[in-house]
Amino acid sequence: MRATARLAMTGQSIWLDNITRKLLDSGQLATWIAELSVVGLTSNPSIFEKAITSSSDYDAQIRPLIAKGLKPEDIFFECALSDLTRAADLFRPVFERTGSVDGWVSLEVSPLLANDTAATIAQAKQLHARANRLNLFIKVPGTPEGVPAIEELIAAGVSINVTLLFSEAHFQAAAESYLRGLERRAAAGLPLGAVSSVASLFVSRWDRKTAPRLPDLWKNKVGIAVSRACYHAYCDLYSSDRWLALEAKGARPQRLLYASTSTKDPALSATLYVEALASPRTVNTMPEETLLALSQASEIRSVLAPSDRSWQATLDGAELAGVNIAHCASELQVEGRDSFNKSWVDLIAKIEAKGSVLAG
Repeated sequence: MRATARLAMTGQSIWLDNITRKLLDSGQLATWIAELSVVGLTSNPSIFEKAITSSSDYDAQIRPLIAKGLKPEDIFFECALSDLTRAADLFRPVFERTGSVDGWVSLEVSPLLANDTAATIAQAKQLHARANRLNLFIKVPGTPEGVPAIEELIAAGVSINVTLLFSEAHFQAAAESYLRGLERRAAAGLPLGAVSSVASLFVSRWDRKTAPRLPDLWKNKVGIAVSRACYHAYCDLYSSDRWLALEAKGARPQRLLYASTSTKDPALSATLYVEALASPRTVNTMPEETLLALSQASEIRSVLAPSDRSWQATLDGAELAGVNIAHCASELQVEGRDSFNKSWVDLIAKIEAKGSVLAG
């Protein structure tokens, strides 16, 4: 049995953190669904920048859109929706088989809206309506301005993947906005099971940022420790009386999703974060290289327990070594937002340049 299947048996869902037209056209994504236990997919601006601008796969779609006079951002969303609705249809049997637990794909609002609550809400609703797929999440950043948008969108029935979370405090804010949105639906007499969410916690960026500042004892351990702390909070929240009252009315938990789970240090195992964060009722979204490395791994050695608090020693050690965890989390969220902004600006500029060439 492959390690991917063993991981799925722990109760954790494997999603792919990538989307390209080639993956769809070649049948590779369908193969990984069948053979590597892949049950969902995520995307972000960096992924689409590489997919659209590094190949000619999208040229046939872009050319007539240019002729119609569409702006580069509108052209991007046309291309992204084409890919993601195809992927959503490919995952639809998984969605139905799992009772809508898995089988999801994700489309992100413009990162440039990360600090604009009203504009985020408006674009998320528009994209949700255009996609017209029950199994498509709209990705909204868990920034201070994004959090109220999450509540509003959940209340309106838009399923959300909350992105750019880096700490337990970030997770708690996203979870609170989800619960408030559900409570508003309950008060309005709306079905709670018709809306869903995941909370995406970024893992590897912690170690890339903190390793140079830490002694060997704590290097490349902070990302796992923060993630385990979030899992502990996740288990506490979804066993609370407040949650159980919503669950009794048909609500689904906002599952914790581990993102950015590829290792950046070549000295580390490619599956370090995957093996360390095997945990029931969660999601791990992996880039291709991590998924393939996991498929060749020998086994999954352990599964996280809700009562495990071994992560506390690592966080305490990092604090003593001079890493302020709360401050670092805030920095990482801003850096992540800025990184996605840059990818977005680059993407739009490259689509515009590609459009000029194709039009010529």
